[in-house]
Amino acid sequence: MVKLRPARSTDAGATGEILHGFTREHDWMPELHTRAETIAFCGRMIELDWMTVAETDLGVVGFLSLNEDEVHSLYLAPNARGQGIGQRLLDHAKARRSELSLFAFQANHGALRFYERNGFVETGRSDGADNDENLPDIKFVWASKGAADG
Repeated sequence: MVKLRPARSTDAGATGEILHGFTREHDWMPELHTRAETIAFCGRMIELDWMTVAETDLGVVGFLSLNEDEVHSLYLAPNARGQGIGQRLLDHAKARRSELSLFAFQANHGALRFYERNGFVETGRSDGADNDENLPDIKFVWASKGAADG
C-alpha cells in the first residue's frame, strides 16, 4: 500500500538518501554534493513546502518536489521503481496544476520516456551550461486538456 503525503522535516534523511543514491547509481551523473549536503537540500525543499512523499511499509520510497508549476524533482528508491509510484506522484501534481514544466537530463532515458508517456512535450534543449551538473537537458511542458483548450 502506497500513501502520498506532504513531506515532514523528519523525511529529509530518507529523501536525501534517495536523491544521493540516484547520483551514485548513474555514472553519467556527476557527484557534486556530499550525502549530508543532499539531505540538507531535501530539508530545504521540505521547508519550502514543495515536497510530497510516497510512503509504504518500508518507509519513504519516493518524492516529488513542486515549485509553483515546475516539477523540480521526482525520484524513487530503486526497489520502488516500476510499481506505478512515480505515476501516482506525477498524477498528484497534475491534479493540482493545469500546467507543469520540468527539465530532464538527456542521458536519463527512462525519465524521458516516462514524461513523454505522460503527455509532456519537449519545448527546448540545452547544452547544460545553465544547470549545476553541466549536463545537456530537455525542457518539457504538460498542460491539462482544459488548459490547452482555453
